[in-house]
Amino acid sequence: MSDVGTDLDGRVLTVTFRRPAQRNALTWEMYDGLVAACERADDDDAVRVLVVRGEGGKAFVAGTDIGQFAAFTSGADGIDYEHRVTAILDRIRAVSVPTVSAVQGWCVGGGLGIACATDLRIATPDSRFGVPIARTLGNCLSARTLDLLVETLGRPLTADLLLTARMLEVGEARHVPGFLHAVVDDLDAGLAELTARLVSGAPLTIWATKELLRARESAGTPDDSEVVARVYGSDDFRGAVAAFGEGRRPEWTGR
Repeated sequence: MSDVGTDLDGRVLTVTFRRPAQRNALTWEMYDGLVAACERADDDDAVRVLVVRGEGGKAFVAGTDIGQFAAFTSGADGIDYEHRVTAILDRIRAVSVPTVSAVQGWCVGGGLGIACATDLRIATPDSRFGVPIARTLGNCLSARTLDLLVETLGRPLTADLLLTARMLEVGEARHVPGFLHAVVDDLDAGLAELTARLVSGAPLTIWATKELLRARESAGTPDDSEVVARVYGSDDFRGAVAAFGEGRRPEWTGR
């Protein structure tokens, strides 16, 4: 079975990440499956809503699989990686129909990026959100991904989460304006109610709203290549990747 599944039920296309034992940590195959679903959502007139969710009940997505970083040898690898992730998040944002993240459990790193790239988010009370890279891998986000978090969570909370590496619990997240559409005990029931409302809406009104919102957000993003290359080319990053694989805590040197 593939680690990512796509299912069309009525007018709702659902992408499900299927690596529950790894908390749905994303491989490139899974990222590619998500992009393919975005293409299908735009090309198939039967699709009126795109939903993204994780299997297993413990995690939406716990970030990118750390094994993806084992072959990195220079800052250039980091630039390529961040540009690729940025392109995927931008592709999610460009989908013409409403997009929904159905979050249960951990929504971390790249998972939070995906959730912020969708139009709406629905979550269960046990969900947790964050980008704890300051205490795990010592890498960084691209400027575009950072912009996405700021647009969705606000600058103060984005800075808080990244600088302290803490997790945002639902009790706090539900008070962030616009971040969570709803917090529900039964994710399937809550998702069915939300998607039914979206499917019943006027398609051109929804399309126009999405197009014009994107147009407002199209200001240029600064060149982040020098910053990203320094971080991903550092001894700290390489050491943290090795430490993660060996089950020990990284030691930071600032180099």
